[in-house]
Amino acid sequence: MPKLFAIKFTEKSNAGGFWSAIDVWIKKPHVVNKRLCGVKETQSKNVDCEELRNILLTHGSDTSESKDVLTFLNSGVELEHDQERLWSFCVRTFIPKVNCYGTTVFEYSLMCESVLCVIFYSKFSDFNTQRVSFLPVEESEEGTASLRKNNIYQIHLLAEKGDEWTLELHLMRPDDWFSDGVAYPKLPWLSGELLPKLVRWATESKTSEFKSTLSLLPVEKYSIMYQQLKDKYKEMVKVWPEVTDPEKFVFEDVAIATYLLVLWGEERAVKGLTVKQSFVDLGCGNGLLVHILSNEGHPGKGIDVRKRKIWDMYGPQTHLEETAITPGDGFLFPGTDWLIGNHSDELTPWIPVIAARSSFSCRYFVLPCCFFDFYGKYQRRHCKKSQYKEYIDFISEVSTACGFNTEEDCLRIPSTKRVCLVGKSRSYQLSDEPQAEEGRDKYIQGRQPCSGVTVRESNAEDEAEHHHDHSETDRIHGTNWGAGFQPRERIETVRNCAALPRDFVDGIVLRVATSLLGLTKDEGGDVPGTWNTGGRLSVREVAELLEQETLQVLKKECGGLQTLLKNNHQVFRVEGGMVHIRDWRVQAQRPRGLQGTTADSKRKHLISGALKTRACWFHVHHPHGCPLQAEECAFAHGPDDLRPSTRPLKKMKYSN
Repeated sequence: MPKLFAIKFTEKSNAGGFWSAIDVWIKKPHVVNKRLCGVKETQSKNVDCEELRNILLTHGSDTSESKDVLTFLNSGVELEHDQERLWSFCVRTFIPKVNCYGTTVFEYSLMCESVLCVIFYSKFSDFNTQRVSFLPVEESEEGTASLRKNNIYQIHLLAEKGDEWTLELHLMRPDDWFSDGVAYPKLPWLSGELLPKLVRWATESKTSEFKSTLSLLPVEKYSIMYQQLKDKYKEMVKVWPEVTDPEKFVFEDVAIATYLLVLWGEERAVKGLTVKQSFVDLGCGNGLLVHILSNEGHPGKGIDVRKRKIWDMYGPQTHLEETAITPGDGFLFPGTDWLIGNHSDELTPWIPVIAARSSFSCRYFVLPCCFFDFYGKYQRRHCKKSQYKEYIDFISEVSTACGFNTEEDCLRIPSTKRVCLVGKSRSYQLSDEPQAEEGRDKYIQGRQPCSGVTVRESNAEDEAEHHHDHSETDRIHGTNWGAGFQPRERIETVRNCAALPRDFVDGIVLRVATSLLGLTKDEGGDVPGTWNTGGRLSVREVAELLEQETLQVLKKECGGLQTLLKNNHQVFRVEGGMVHIRDWRVQAQRPRGLQGTTADSKRKHLISGALKTRACWFHVHHPHGCPLQAEECAFAHGPDDLRPSTRPLKKMKYSN
């Protein structure tokens, strides 16, 4: 049997880890193959050799070819005389993001055959070799299935002596392997990317605290819509007026919008609805999610305590309100289908409450980020869980206490906080609303701080009335049942070192840079003709260079000294807790194949949007000047090289 690649590694009891790793590759290949959106499993059963032979014949293999395939699958395996071999058989359909020609998923499915990968594997405890076999089957537009025999491959786990194992990749016909770069990766990728990844997964043996991504949605519908929306709204990246990273925020909101649109589409199909759902986004921030949902035909609005610059770009069809939200009867939405909390911070635990009290039919979606309780920061109670998992469980508990059947899912967004909670239905009947409201009241009161702040501000008569009937129709409009809640300030306090006095920051930068450059004086840093790149210091060592008064000022900022150093990325490179002088020659000489990284995209954004709008620190302060020529440097070499920054806001237009 041809063997392409093998990796040896050491790990105790690794057979289970091997199958866990294989399970990831079978069910979630998009984790490593970034050109796939996911897979859809359509069949799963156990088959014997005779049934397997019939399957191969059904998929276009004649008797001779079927025999060759079975020989490959069984190579190196010897069964006892009375032992019958069973195969665990499943079929998965690949859902690609794009095909090898760059067209979208929807176009790909029309242009090319859908790809089925049939996986056979067996587990025998008395075998030293465990294996999984992949047999791709292509289906034509006429529905005729055929086995692509040139692309059949196996992954083997071989037990060596002691705790040593070997992972091997075997191909049936390696010389005839076909690659389209999507469903059929190139052989160097299989050997150089997939195998090492499987080894890592097998040895880590980590189990996720959360569900798989997109577990509540049909992945193929999500993939199609995401590509369509991404193409439609990608121009937002070029005109983004906020200081936040445009690529992260634009494509994250596109992904969240895709999730909601598919979720709502499935809901309409199940309930037989034709009218698109309405929504209110509480704490909408930059408003892009509201803009996309509204532009896609869903009536709704966003509310936030502070207007953003980008709001003016959306146009009148996007409804955004600058209002501080305080949980109470003044902020109920009885005519709204869905409430959204996208990184809604202090409002997050209140959103299930507001949805439950708005109407019996109101649903909600929350994507928790920062950890807030009803009346302040969330306090940890379970040290055995991660802080994030504990907080997700808390919001789920709130949802259950409010009477929702709570579902959890994981989004595909560029964020570590990507677990969402969805409340689509209630756990009680409408006639039981008074009892359900009583339970909500009791739960919220139980979360009050020890200072004795009451949940409601009302007199004794009001209390008696509410105790008698807690229905939403009898609640006094404007009653502040969120008394004690602290909304964020309308004017955001900047604490990322960006608001510190310029002279203060420049003094720290000059002192740290001078110290780094001085570390290499004895190593030829001052030799004529060489540019001094300086030494390196840990962040702790840098802190020791500064006075206590300076450190006290930085301590009040988020991230402190390290944030200040990273903010001054023109001068410093901070990696792994070590501070270096940035050498822009390395950036300029980066190989073309390495472009596309975050650093490159940020530099591209810098050059296109802020070229020569700031003075070059090295040109002014470095003893050898800037290592780049003036025409190569993104920063100004002197007053004559400086130009004003102009980034006018533009109205966005989209075609439906």
